Amino acid sequence: MHPVLLKLGPFSIYTYGFFIAMGFISGILLAKREAVRLGEDPERIMDLSFYVLIAAIIGSRLFYIFINPEIFLSDILEIFRIWNGGLVFYGGFIAALIVGLIYLKIKKMPLWRTTDIAAPCIALGQFFGRLGCFSAGCCYGKACNLPWAVTFTNPDTLAPVGIPLHPTQLYHAAGNLIIFFILWFFRKRKKFDGQLFWLYILLYAVSRSFIEIFRGDFRGEPVFGVLSVAQAIGIIMAPAAIVMMIILRKRAGKTL
Repeated sequence: MHPVLLKLGPFSIYTYGFFIAMGFISGILLAKREAVRLGEDPERIMDLSFYVLIAAIIGSRLFYIFINPEIFLSDILEIFRIWNGGLVFYGGFIAALIVGLIYLKIKKMPLWRTTDIAAPCIALGQFFGRLGCFSAGCCYGKACNLPWAVTFTNPDTLAPVGIPLHPTQLYHAAGNLIIFFILWFFRKRKKFDGQLFWLYILLYAVSRSFIEIFRGDFRGEPVFGVLSVAQAIGIIMAPAAIVMMIILRKRAGKTL
């Protein structure tokens, strides 16, 4: 709704970037706290968070460019203007996962316990990130006449102006916040390492795929002419998460 948070002469602080920063900061601080609680080295968690952060930004941007190449053909410098929106979560997640796995291998850190530390932190960070989306107007919804529809009026918004839309950014934010609370509740009740991480994958895949129904922005060509790219990925990730939880639970049972 308000793309620019603060403007001082030629210097502008964009609301999207502010909330993205808030998401990363809150996630990293929470990860450090959980590392201390579980007896893991908080400094290694901080280092891991830094590398994952860089990978997530690059990966999410590259994925957005891949599915929306026409946006950048006329202005190559648009690639670097991330304050205008254009970070795709699944692209960032895949890049962060690869970098994270390499770091864990090098430092010989426990894989599934570390991912369990990260899971609620990712959900909390996404909550703030989606508030940034709402402020910038990206990831907007389809036109609707529902009582909670939002109408963007700021000429700098990325959403269509003057049309009541589904507030899909807030749907995403609410979904991520609910996922965070579920993971936070189960973090001291989990039965095996990796449970929180794969529960996060499952819940996010389902919620994201559902909310995609109400999205109105262009997110690449439909897969099989029906599914958005995020829905196609979610259809793969959800059953994969269930299978992994079954495998890890059985493995944990054999070691007891």
